[in-house]
Amino acid sequence: MKKLVTALLVIVVCLQLSAQQYFDNPEANGKPVLVLMNPTVNNLKTVFYLIDNQIFPVSEEFNFVGFYHTSQTYDFSKSADLIRESGRKNFFLQACSDLPGQQLYAENPCSDDFRAVFENSRGVIFFGGPDIPPTIYGEETNLLTVITDYHRHTFEASFLFHLLGGYQDDNFIPLLEQKPDYFVFGICLGMQTLNVATGGTLIQDIPTEVYGQKSLENILAADADTRHRNYFTNYGTDDDLIWGSFHRINMLMPERMQVFMTDSDLNPYVLSSHHQSAGRIGKGLLVAAGSMDGKVVEALVHAKYPNVVGFQFHPEPSFLYKPEEKLKSDPGTPEEKSFIDLYPGAAGENFNRNLWKWAAQVLKQSK
Repeated sequence: MKKLVTALLVIVVCLQLSAQQYFDNPEANGKPVLVLMNPTVNNLKTVFYLIDNQIFPVSEEFNFVGFYHTSQTYDFSKSADLIRESGRKNFFLQACSDLPGQQLYAENPCSDDFRAVFENSRGVIFFGGPDIPPTIYGEETNLLTVITDYHRHTFEASFLFHLLGGYQDDNFIPLLEQKPDYFVFGICLGMQTLNVATGGTLIQDIPTEVYGQKSLENILAADADTRHRNYFTNYGTDDDLIWGSFHRINMLMPERMQVFMTDSDLNPYVLSSHHQSAGRIGKGLLVAAGSMDGKVVEALVHAKYPNVVGFQFHPEPSFLYKPEEKLKSDPGTPEEKSFIDLYPGAAGENFNRNLWKWAAQVLKQSK
């Protein structure tokens, strides 16, 4: 794996073992590996919280390797500092220095790295983030699309194509053919990348393209279940507003979503913050949940690989699980309540928790 370079020496010195060693022999110390894409400080803190509070109950059983590209816009030395300061002995960073180039959906300079990471891990989580460049799914760029981290998108899309294959090349053999139970979990941008990497497309702006809305007033006058981000923040009148919007989703494939539905309603409330969504669906993917009006894709599953899932919403923020964390979505609402106050038990809390319980169970059982 000479193409992979250890991201930061301080991690190696502090934790004794480099991420390189885990991709060479990941279970040498008896611990399997879960890969975390785009391991920013915020994403790492989120995983710390989910683990420490038994929401994502994997504890010390796993080693966690943050995987990213050296050309991404983020300063990952901050992530190294966080890991060192936290004193955690099972978190590492690994960087890739080769770019996939123009051949995202084919053998490219990153292919050996992708294979090594896949072969020596049990799963991967793709987190949320900014808009995907439409050029990588063959469309022109809408003026409302904002591209801020081009190389992150090409790197993650190419990795997902290697894992799952896509319409771009029907003869390509996906890595998951070797391990069909491999865990792939896409959150928000992660689900969109999942769709794009398998040959799908995106709706670049939901309000204008799906609903024909041309102003904030149009959006805010519509049913709350059609709002997928908190557009009240656009007014700039209240800095205390939460960044996302709560709305219900509808289960379209209860037989695939039932593992998340224990003690939960068929229309649970979730947290969203996006203006783009899946358009044409990628190869092998099935729409498992949608918005209440059926116009926006909310969850994707894979027809062949049972542990590949993508969610357009956010089940990971810590405030979803803190009854003491009071949230304000609307500047006109004087009383602030927590997510658990608003949508307790079957209304939303159980569903979001069940996603992480399922993920932990799958990872523990996989090989």
